[in-house]
Amino acid sequence: MAKIAYILLCHKDPEGVIAQAERLTAAGDFVSIHFDARAPRAAFARIRAALAGNASVCFSARRLKCGWGGWSLVAATLLAVRAALERFPRATHLYMLSGDCMPIKSAEYARAFLDREEADYIESFDFFASDWIKTGIREERLIYRHYFNERTQKRLFYAALDWQQRLGLARRIPADLQVQIGSQWWCLRRRTVEAVVEFCDRRRDVMRFFRTTWIPDETFFQTLVRHLVPEPEIRTRTLSFLIFSDYGMPVSFYNDHYDLLLSQDYLFARKISPDAVELKERLGRLYAATGVSFPISNEGRSLFRFLSGRGRIGRRFAPRFWETESSLGRGRTLLMVTCKKWHVAKRLVERVRQVCGLPAVDYLFNEADTPLPDLGGIQSTLEKRTRHRRALLRMLFDTWQSDRLVICIDPASLDLMQDFFGDRSETRLLEVECDFSDDYLIGHARRVGLAGDQTPQETLDRLLPTIRYDIRFESDRIREAEFENLFCIRQSGSVAENTVPLAGFLGIPEAQAREIAATDYLFVD
Repeated sequence: MAKIAYILLCHKDPEGVIAQAERLTAAGDFVSIHFDARAPRAAFARIRAALAGNASVCFSARRLKCGWGGWSLVAATLLAVRAALERFPRATHLYMLSGDCMPIKSAEYARAFLDREEADYIESFDFFASDWIKTGIREERLIYRHYFNERTQKRLFYAALDWQQRLGLARRIPADLQVQIGSQWWCLRRRTVEAVVEFCDRRRDVMRFFRTTWIPDETFFQTLVRHLVPEPEIRTRTLSFLIFSDYGMPVSFYNDHYDLLLSQDYLFARKISPDAVELKERLGRLYAATGVSFPISNEGRSLFRFLSGRGRIGRRFAPRFWETESSLGRGRTLLMVTCKKWHVAKRLVERVRQVCGLPAVDYLFNEADTPLPDLGGIQSTLEKRTRHRRALLRMLFDTWQSDRLVICIDPASLDLMQDFFGDRSETRLLEVECDFSDDYLIGHARRVGLAGDQTPQETLDRLLPTIRYDIRFESDRIREAEFENLFCIRQSGSVAENTVPLAGFLGIPEAQAREIAATDYLFVD
């Protein structure tokens, strides 16, 4: 059975470090600690004294002063790794943690998980081919020497980089290495870690190279593991659940995230807020528990993006300069049907085709597979359709040789609606209001990845009001826009009540509108 030696890098909160070490070792695992030398000596003395009688805890031979982005983090990790290998010969795996991490599964589950496959778990993506780096310098991290820290010595950092570039001092990457990049939170088999340590002792040239790279904790172990271990034995993922905000900062978890964390396909989570005392206590008890079942739904990241995005409504698609003078054409009428239940809007539009013979297209700005004629490639992706939206619609008017065109559009696409209403052509909008049961909203959450089949009912209960409000909010925004030609039909409305707005929207006789409104399957889920 797997036995885990946790490599714990920490720099604060001695009481939290003590609790973390006692919690992990009480379940039968080991802990090797590196406590940042920048922290007060008294704090480190407190940790050593509290854990002195725990044979399953060891400390790195030296304490280093660590700084984000520098070699010191890798050096500290290697010190803790060497101590773990020496002190804990029974450890089968080494797992990298920080003081902000907490288990979100039991030790029993974690060991069974690691026993399931003979593999290492570490993110390792090609440094140059992947898009793992989102902002900042890229190859400059490697080919130039970095002696200063960008965060604390910004002027010197960029001055040194500039002079190396001016003087042509770029260096070569060690020829036999294919540099990889990924998260520093790995879990490796003992034999892999032993191979890495042996490689470090043997290849001083590689060590010299990485010592002056920028943010080596994202490349060092990732590169060496990929260099030393056959690819089939590597799982390119981390076992620690973490989410980054839009600004590249780790998201903190709080007391009400307990159910969400347990349902993710990970063993640990970071980072847990220092204020989440109740969450830490519950997760601490969980690690020592036995016989616990963990239904996995894995919706955490998509759920976070949904919830955090509610307060950031803005113009995603501002008019491009080549479109400011373009128009769908005077004398043309664009008829937009907006409905959150896409299948209802599609049925309505199909009935419009059948009864009125008008050309119509479904959610062309929301669904990539919406059938469209060949328009020379402008229709090939959602991005192109949205960027060239007026040109796309002009071509559809021309292709079907019609002055009227019906399209479906999602209620969230207010920016597109506003753009079309600003055109010189005539634009009308029909909002289709539907009833939303809890079962339908749960199904919607699962379809879009906000929930999974195993998402706990408590999480769903908290999520439903947010989704329901989000739908209401989109409808309110449409009304607040005060569009001149806005019509509305309702699922709760009678055939007679829906006939009048349909006739006005389509510009057809009420007899035809009544035929469409009387469609008995229109609102069926």
